[in-house]
Amino acid sequence: MKKNIAIAMGGYSSEYRISINSGNIVYKNLDRSLYEPYRVHILQNEWFVVAADDTPYPVNKSDFTVTINDKVVRFDCVFNTIHGTPGENGLLQAYLELLNIPQTSCDMYQSALTFNKRDLISVLRPYGIKTAVNYFMDKGDEVNIDEIVDKVGLPCFVKANRAGSSFGVAKANNKEDIIPAIKNAFTEDNEIIIESFLDGTEVSVGVITYKGEIKALPVTEIVSENEFFDYEAKYLGKSQEITPARISEEDTEKVQNIAKMIYKKLKMKGYSRSEFIFHNGEPHFIEMNTNPGLSQASILPQQAEKAGISLPELFGSAIEEALKN
Repeated sequence: MKKNIAIAMGGYSSEYRISINSGNIVYKNLDRSLYEPYRVHILQNEWFVVAADDTPYPVNKSDFTVTINDKVVRFDCVFNTIHGTPGENGLLQAYLELLNIPQTSCDMYQSALTFNKRDLISVLRPYGIKTAVNYFMDKGDEVNIDEIVDKVGLPCFVKANRAGSSFGVAKANNKEDIIPAIKNAFTEDNEIIIESFLDGTEVSVGVITYKGEIKALPVTEIVSENEFFDYEAKYLGKSQEITPARISEEDTEKVQNIAKMIYKKLKMKGYSRSEFIFHNGEPHFIEMNTNPGLSQASILPQQAEKAGISLPELFGSAIEEALKN
């Protein structure tokens, strides 16, 4: 019997179009001899399945079923490709756990933790993970520019605490840039994080559970044409993503081991993609994505290809791991 797989895509954040691209790639590449995939659009105002003829059918939120041509479809597993809320911050995971439906990303707690940059940094520091110097602000706090600069220096990065795809991120090169950067970050979240500038090589490390084994994928080096790896660099071709990264074997092994250690300590499942900057010769952790982009241009699929893992194998393994749990 083929398994019915709901490919959850969309979401409620600025990343919903990117998520739909990822979901459609999964839909295209799932092995039809094993799985019957359904494209499930989870949007702020409606949840619906897009049928093969593009007809939308509403999802019953009470049990996550859909009725198509008078037949009720129940899902054996949800392939979670939602970037941002509710798929990458724990809300969808909690909902599906209540319904006893397996899903491919990490559990609710891990998802909420990793989506919150402040909290994740706080949890990882006792394990000796190096990070930038950080300054935290909530919406409504008094802005003290001198205090910020004394703590993190210039230039610095101002980021929305709970957002992805470089939405709500700006680089402040001088004091005059800080207020506009803060206002920009607060358009995405009511919490922000201001980080010291780390000068060095930026790399991305995918870690997955593949055929029952936790596996670090080949490391990708990020070379942005812009001042940093912003939205344009990520999605509009203004960057080079070089896999394997042009770093030594020793540094490659070091950053892979740190990424795997983080994955294990946090009791992760599914995919993760952690970002680091080699600053003063040491990898400094920036953030972790637990529902990374899955289009052909995305980093994790590039890394999987270098590791000899095809997209159908990558996606099928995630489903089989979810069904075990």
